Amino acid sequence: MSVVLSAERYLAQPGVGPAERNVEIEVSEDGPVSIRPGQGRSGVLAMPAPVNAHDHGYGIRTLDFGLLDDALETWIPGLRVRPATDPYLEALVSFGRLLQSGCSATMHCHNSLNVDSLVEEAGAVARAARDSGIRLGLSCPLLDASPWIYGDVEALRSLAGEAQWAQLSVLLPRYAPVSAQIEAVEQVATEHAGHGVDVQYGPIGPQWASDALLEAVAEASCASGRRIHMHLLESPRQRQWLDRRFPGGIVRHLAEIGFLSPRLAVAHGVQLRPEECELLAEYGVTVVTNPSANLRLRSGIAPLETLKCAGTKFAIGLDGTGFDDDQDIWRELRLAWLLHGGRTLEPALSEAELFEAVTERGAAVVNQSIEGDIVTIDYGALTRDALFDDLDEVRVLLARMSAAHVIDLIIAGRLVVRDGTVRTFDFDAARTELAAQARAQLPRLETERGIARQLADLIRRYYRDWDPQASI
Repeated sequence: MSVVLSAERYLAQPGVGPAERNVEIEVSEDGPVSIRPGQGRSGVLAMPAPVNAHDHGYGIRTLDFGLLDDALETWIPGLRVRPATDPYLEALVSFGRLLQSGCSATMHCHNSLNVDSLVEEAGAVARAARDSGIRLGLSCPLLDASPWIYGDVEALRSLAGEAQWAQLSVLLPRYAPVSAQIEAVEQVATEHAGHGVDVQYGPIGPQWASDALLEAVAEASCASGRRIHMHLLESPRQRQWLDRRFPGGIVRHLAEIGFLSPRLAVAHGVQLRPEECELLAEYGVTVVTNPSANLRLRSGIAPLETLKCAGTKFAIGLDGTGFDDDQDIWRELRLAWLLHGGRTLEPALSEAELFEAVTERGAAVVNQSIEGDIVTIDYGALTRDALFDDLDEVRVLLARMSAAHVIDLIIAGRLVVRDGTVRTFDFDAARTELAAQARAQLPRLETERGIARQLADLIRRYYRDWDPQASI
């Protein structure tokens, strides 16, 4: 199977050289891209498809179920109001949005904390990926500490009072033994890996993992060669608490237990220090930056320039949010470009580095080859009023490109988006059905919403007077 595209411009390596003009591009199922002279479809630019290197697969987005942006720690309790929808449909709608944005691959950090249902839910997500056509990295969640606060959750009891604590404590999650969680990931891999799906260990973050869990994941990854995808040093409070727990530094500790390797990608990294960036570079770890989420959840701005200077590889992910809450990878790329442009006469990051981050580096995080993945763009619409025809195409993309300008998307020789519309499934019907499933739960969600607000208020009070040295 192959697809032939006609384009007026073709950027084989965005930021490295000018676009080739008037070409035909033949994309085959096994990856090779053949370029030959052709008529060239007027106003169309073709280039390698971008990769979303960190996400959570929100079909029903957080704002849709009333979860407003907040500081990370007080935002997390609102996730429990998420409607209990069909995991296949939830993933399918999420993947549809990404395909419309032009993404050919995504890292899906699964949201379930129930090890008993993980294999079944992961299977539904993998099936949604294959049905939609997107390439998938599937990060299976692992944790054994309460996500409510960092440290002993009993510290909230004195703030809550007995009656409120009795109501809230029944909601505390229960965790399976570490060995059972690792075995569940292996079962997911046995049953669902392959055919465009890569299964990875997903310890949610070191603040929610015991030493035993982190060591077990490091050992399992070394033995199996399976990749790890983990959140790391996202918020200032995580930084403070982890500094207390690991006096020598969390990144140094991860190196000492064999956790750091080229198989590891960490999301956010907002609070990383220069020496930690150098250590990550030494071990070949990739950092996935999430500019919009970092701003929306008040975590700050990742030290991308420091990572670059240290030689640390980095990729870009949407984290299920996006600047306009629309899962637009192009706007996320623009935000990264503007946030990390620096203050000197020359940009701190080059165009080539940014596009490498959103293509090749992202593909490595997802552990997929994207050689045959091509997106076509309505470049004519981007430059309709331009007086000159010799503008740098990459700079035009960084200034004006959005998902609305995506025309076609080819993944592994398969045309999955045509004229901006997903062809592999009925996206509008899936979105409508998913929304109906969510609305059917409104009575329960109203109650859950009240409880989540109580918990968020309690956690806000806790952190206002927080002494991180007393919370270990």
